[in-house]
Amino acid sequence: MIEKSYLSSSIRTIMMAGFGSVLLAGAPVYAQDQASEEEQDEAKQEEPAEKILVTGSRIRTDGLDNPTPVEIITAEIAEEQGLNTLGELLRTSTVAAGSDQLISAYSVGYVTNGGSGAESISMRGLGANRTLVLLNGRRAGPAGTRGAVSAFDMNALPISVVERVEILKDGASSLYGSDAVAGVINIITKRGEGGQVNVSGTQPFEKGGERFRVNATYGEAFDRGSWRVVADHNVNTGLQRKDRDYFDCSQRYLFDYDTGQRFDPIDPETGDYHCSESGFGLWHASIAPGVAGGRIQYDYNDFGYTPVSETNPGVDMAPEGWYWAGYDRETDGYMDGGGHPGRLNATMIPRTTVSSVYGQADYDLTDSISLYGELLHSRRVTKSESVRQFWTADIGGYVPVNSVEGWSGNGTSYVMPVHYNAKHYGNKTTVDYSRAVIGLEGAIGFWNWDISYQRSHNSGEYEQDIIFRDSMLMAQYQLLGVPCEGQVTEFSNRECVTYDWFDPSNIYGNPSQEAVDFLFGIDTGNTMYRQDTFDAYITGDLFNLPEGPVGAAMGVYWQRDEIDDTPGIHTRNGNSWGLTGAGITAGSALTRAVYAEFQLPLLRDLPMIESLDLTASGRWTDVNVYGSDTTYKASMNWSIGHGFRVRASRGTSFRAPALYELYLENQTGFIGQTADPCLNWVESSNPRIRENCAAEGIPESYTSAIGSGGSMTSITGGGAGQLAAETSVSEGIGIVYTSPEGTFAASVDYYDVVINDQISSVAGSAVLSQCYTSEDFANEPFCDQFDRRDGSEDGDWSIIEVRGGYLNTAEQVVRGIDFVVTYQDSFEFGDIRVKWDHTNQIQRSFQRFATDEPSQYIGRIGSPRHIGSINTTLNRDDWSYNWNVTYYDKTDEYDYYGFDDTTYRDNKVRFVAETPVYVLHSLSASTELSNNMEVTFGIANLFDKQPPKVSPAAVSVVGNVPLFASQLDYLGRRAFFNLSYNF
Repeated sequence: MIEKSYLSSSIRTIMMAGFGSVLLAGAPVYAQDQASEEEQDEAKQEEPAEKILVTGSRIRTDGLDNPTPVEIITAEIAEEQGLNTLGELLRTSTVAAGSDQLISAYSVGYVTNGGSGAESISMRGLGANRTLVLLNGRRAGPAGTRGAVSAFDMNALPISVVERVEILKDGASSLYGSDAVAGVINIITKRGEGGQVNVSGTQPFEKGGERFRVNATYGEAFDRGSWRVVADHNVNTGLQRKDRDYFDCSQRYLFDYDTGQRFDPIDPETGDYHCSESGFGLWHASIAPGVAGGRIQYDYNDFGYTPVSETNPGVDMAPEGWYWAGYDRETDGYMDGGGHPGRLNATMIPRTTVSSVYGQADYDLTDSISLYGELLHSRRVTKSESVRQFWTADIGGYVPVNSVEGWSGNGTSYVMPVHYNAKHYGNKTTVDYSRAVIGLEGAIGFWNWDISYQRSHNSGEYEQDIIFRDSMLMAQYQLLGVPCEGQVTEFSNRECVTYDWFDPSNIYGNPSQEAVDFLFGIDTGNTMYRQDTFDAYITGDLFNLPEGPVGAAMGVYWQRDEIDDTPGIHTRNGNSWGLTGAGITAGSALTRAVYAEFQLPLLRDLPMIESLDLTASGRWTDVNVYGSDTTYKASMNWSIGHGFRVRASRGTSFRAPALYELYLENQTGFIGQTADPCLNWVESSNPRIRENCAAEGIPESYTSAIGSGGSMTSITGGGAGQLAAETSVSEGIGIVYTSPEGTFAASVDYYDVVINDQISSVAGSAVLSQCYTSEDFANEPFCDQFDRRDGSEDGDWSIIEVRGGYLNTAEQVVRGIDFVVTYQDSFEFGDIRVKWDHTNQIQRSFQRFATDEPSQYIGRIGSPRHIGSINTTLNRDDWSYNWNVTYYDKTDEYDYYGFDDTTYRDNKVRFVAETPVYVLHSLSASTELSNNMEVTFGIANLFDKQPPKVSPAAVSVVGNVPLFASQLDYLGRRAFFNLSYNF
C-alpha cells in the first residue's frame, strides 16, 4: 500500500509541476499524507534515486529536470470528467484542443483517414501523420479501414488499460524516427498487483449518446516477475440528428444587412424558419431568362398548396398533389427541408462497440536479464445511417414535362426527378486490431540494454450500402423508352424492374421491395495493415567529467510496413453509382536506422548557474521507397537557482511518406461546386480568373449550377516514385519556476515548427485554383486534371470530376506559447490542487505552392487562438471533489472570405460565420464506500452549453452547428458515474 501511495503522490507532484516528465516509481517525492517527513527521510537515505527512462530521451535519468516540456495526463482525469475513450482523454490537452481533431462523427457522410469510426490525434494541428503514438515506449501500429490508414486508432486501446499518458511537446525524430514531427504521445499501461471490476456510464439529459462500459483487471507479482490482464467492453449508443434540436434542421440563418432582421423564409407547415436541406422532387429548369426554375414537389402532408398547373406557366396539367416551390423567397419556404424521417434518423455520432483484451507479463530469467511481453486485441464495430439523393444525370438529367404520362405543358418546362434514398445508405465497419510485443532487458555493469520485437496487425472490413450503377442506367433509360422486361444488369446481375421516376412514393424514398432489390445493394471491402519493428539499444554512463557523468544511449532500429486495401467489387469496377470507383491500394516500405544520444554536464555550482547540461542526439534513417536522411536535436537545460530553470532545444525532423500517400489507388471524395472559381466568375476580384474563365467560353450568366450546393467528385492517387520525405525544424525555449516549499510552479514555453516539402494532396480546390489563376492558362497542366460539363444541358457548366495526387509542395508553420501554472497546499478544510493549462496559438499557416499566399488558420473556426483548462481538486475527509473548466477563444471565417455578406433573392444579407467564447464545465465527486468499493459521479457540460449557430452559406454544418470544430460539445448536459470494486 505504501508503494501505491508513493506512486499516486508522485503523479500528483508531477501534475502540479506541469513541466515535469518523469515518474520516480516508488520514490517518496511528495507523500506527506501517507508517511511522516521522518519516514521519508529514512527512505531517502536507504534507497538511492532510481534512474528511469523519460519520454523524449533514451538516457536514464534520476530527476524531474527534463530539457523539453512533457505533459503528463493520468487516467484519474477520465474518471473525474466522465471521459470514455483514449481520444477524449487526449483531447483534454491543449496541444490537441487547439485544432480540429478527427472524431468519429466526421466519418458519417465523409471519407476520412482510417475509415468510419476511426479517431486520431493531431498535435499542434500538424496532422495525425506527424504525431507519433507509443505504447509503453514502442510504436503503436496503424489501425482502420480503407486505403488511407496511417495513424493509430484511439479506439483500439481501452482507457481502462491506461495508467497515464506522457506527451512530449517537441519534435523527436532524432530518437524515434519518422512521424515524431509535432511530438510524441507515450501511453503507459497499468501494472501492479490486485484486481478491480469497473462499471461506468454516461447518460445525457436528452435521449441519445448514452455510453456504457464494463471492465475487469487482475494482476499478480511473484519473486521473479509479474503479470496483469484487462478485459473491457465499451458501448456508445450513438446519436441521431433528431436527438438534438441544433442538429435536426439546417436553416439559412441569414440577416438583412441593413436592419439586422432575420431574412429566412418561413415554412408555412411549421410556422418556423425554413429548413434548407437538400431535398427531393422534380428539379425544374428555368422557364425563361431571369425566371427561376425552382422545384415541383408533391404535397405529402395534404397541406393544401396551390396546384402547379395554376402557378407554373409552363405546366398545363399535372396529377393531383403536385405544386411549384422555390421560385421566389416566399415559395422557398414551401420546399421539402429537413423534416424527412430518413434525415432525422440519420446518424450524427455512429453507434460503436469496442471489446478489448490486454495482457502483459515480465519474468526474471537471471538476476540481470528479464523477459517481458505484451498482447492486445480489440474488435471495433461501428454502424451509421445516412441519406443521399439520386437522379437521372446519366441520360442528361432533364426531360420535357410533355413526355411524362399525366403531365402536359407548353414545351418550355423541363424537369429532372431527384429521389431520396433514406433507408439504404448506411455502413458497417469492423476492425480487428492485434499487437504483440516480446523483449529482453537487462544490465551489464552500469549499462542497461533493451531488445524488443513487435508486430501489429490490423484487419478491417467495411460494408457500404450502394446504388448499383448498372441498375441505375437501366432504370434511367426507361425514361427514353428502352424496354426493361427480360434484361439483366451487367455487373450486379439483377433482373430489370420497371421503375417509375415520377411516382411520389419512389421520390420520397419508399420504393417497392422489387425496386429495392433491383437498385440497391451492399459492397464490402477489406483492409490489412501490418507493421513489424525491431528495436535494440543500450544506455549508461561513458565516463565522468568534473561536473558529473556523461550519459549515452545507442541503438539500432528496423521496421517494415505493409498495406493491402481491397475495396468491394462494385467500387473497383465503378458500379457504385455516385461514389465512382477506387482501386486496390497495396505496397510496403522497409525502414532501417541507427541512433545515438549523449548527455553532457557542462557547468555546476557557479553564480547564476546551479547546473548547465547539454543533450544531443542524432539518427540516420534509410527508407527503401525514397532514400536516406539524417536528423539531429540539441537541448539545453540551465538551472539558474532559487527555483528558476531555462530550457531550450533545436532539432530537425523528417517524415517518410505514408504508404497510402505512395500507393493510394483512386480514392474518392467530394468537394462542393462552390470551389469552382468560374462559378459567378464575372464578380471575381481576381482579374486572371475572369480572363481565364472567359477564355474557356464559360458565360457570364453562369452564376449557379445544378447541384452547386452539393458536390463534384474528387479522386486522389498516390505519389510513388516522385515523393520525398518531409523535413522540418523545431525550436523551443522556456522558463520554469518552482517554489522552495513545492506548493507553486509555473512554466512558459515558446514553440516554433517549420515543415518544408510537406506532402500534400493536390486535389479539388487546389487543382482548380492553380488552373484558373495560371499565367499560362492555355498550357497549364493542372487544367487537364478535371472534367467540366459544356453547358449544352440547360446552361450547366458544373464540374463533374477533379483528379489530383500527392506531391511535395507545401510548407506549414506553427508557433505559439504554452503556459502552465499549478498550486497545491493543505488547509483546515482539506487539500487543494489547482492546475491551469493555457496555449496561445500565434501562427498556423499553410502554403501549398510557392506562388500562393500562406493561409492562416489561427482564429478560424476549429482553430481558436486561445485555449485552456482550469482543473481544481479538493480532498476533504473521505471525499474528493473535482471541478474542471475548459475554454476556447472566439473564432470566425470573415478574414477568410474578406466579407460577411451575400445575396439571397437579390437582397443583400449578412451570413454568420463566427463562434463566441465557448466554455464548458464539469463537476464530480468520489469517495470510498467501503474498504473495497469506490464510486465517482458527476455532471459534464454542467450548464448545458449548446454549440453555436452559423450559416450554411459560409461554414460546413450539420444543422447549424459548425462541423469541423471538434472542441464543441455535441451531447449537452449529461450525468456520469464510475463504480469500482477492488479485490
